[in-house]
Order: sequence, then C-alpha cells, then structure tokens
Amino acid sequence: MSKSDVLKGLKGVVASYRRGKHLQHPNQVILLFEEIKTRSEASALVGRQVKWSLSEEKEFLGKILGPHGNTGAVRAKFRTNLPGQAIGTPVVLL
Repeated sequence: MSKSDVLKGLKGVVASYRRGKHLQHPNQVILLFEEIKTRSEASALVGRQVKWSLSEEKEFLGKILGPHGNTGAVRAKFRTNLPGQAIGTPVVLL
C-alpha cells in the first residue's frame, strides 16, 4: 500500500479564502487536514485533487496548489469558486 493510497479519502476543512489585509481571493481557499501538521507534509499533497459537496447532486472539484504557512495548511484552487457557505465545511482528498 503506497502513501498516496493512505492519504486517499483524507478529510479536511475549508478554513478561509486566501486573503490579505485588504484583498480577498475567492478563487483560492485555505484547507486544513487533521493529520497534516508540517509544511513538508503539506508539500506532499501538491497536485492532488479535492472535492467539496454542496449536496448529493452538486460537487466542486479542486486542485491543491501548495502549502500555506508552516503548520500544514494548503492552498487549493477550485474549477468554480466555492460559495461563502463552504467555509467551515468538510472536503475530501481524492
């Protein structure tokens, strides 16, 4: 069993949009995964796909772009921007 198989199905949370003091980037979100604690572990997720579901019929697919900070958070870009109600809800690593 490879490491990528172990990480498949890993659950995370949408923490926030990527933002600065005066500007928010709604096309990128910050994701937190419980098992990922360091920047190097987060770097291993780059290029993987994630899925956020609004309901059974509506799913948003995204791709992890890179780590965000030193505590294991990652940046992800979704094909269509996530709605504001996505913040605080779960995502799944594919």
